[in-house]
Formats: sequence, structure tokens, C-alpha cells
Amino acid sequence: MSNALTHAELASLIKTRAGITVDPQEMADRPTVTFEEFGIDSLGLLGIVGELENRHATRITAGAEMSRTPAEFLDVVNASLATKAGA
Repeated sequence: MSNALTHAELASLIKTRAGITVDPQEMADRPTVTFEEFGIDSLGLLGIVGELENRHATRITAGAEMSRTPAEFLDVVNASLATKAGA
């Protein structure tokens, strides 16, 4: 079973932590669109990172909250989760 964060899970976290509805397919289809263009600020990202750290009982690589795009965020988070799984 993979712990990798998906676009759908990220969209759900954005809704619950930042209060913004984002179409997961749009995130997948438009990887260069920034969080800012979706209306998500740095505090929203901090909330998402905190939730992920709680769920997975691990520290997410520093810088995830500074990701500019959902694609970049998924890369950073999934690398952190893969590192934990390999530990």
C-alpha cells in the first residue's frame, strides 16, 4: 500500500484546512498553476503540512510549505513519505 499523497487527497486537505475548493483534476492537468492562483496562501499550506505530519507521524521535509505549485508540493511531500517508509 502506498502512502503517496494524491491530487484528490490534496484537494480534500485544501478544502478542510484552507477552506478553498479545488478540482483535483485541474491540479493534475495544470501542474504549473500556483497555489496563489488557486487562492491558497502560505498559512493554508502550513495547515496542510501540519495535518500531514499528524496523519503520518513524521516530519515533512522543510520547504513543503514554500512550494509554489501543487505538483511541487506533492513531489516534496511524497519524497518525505517515501523516506519514512524506507527507514
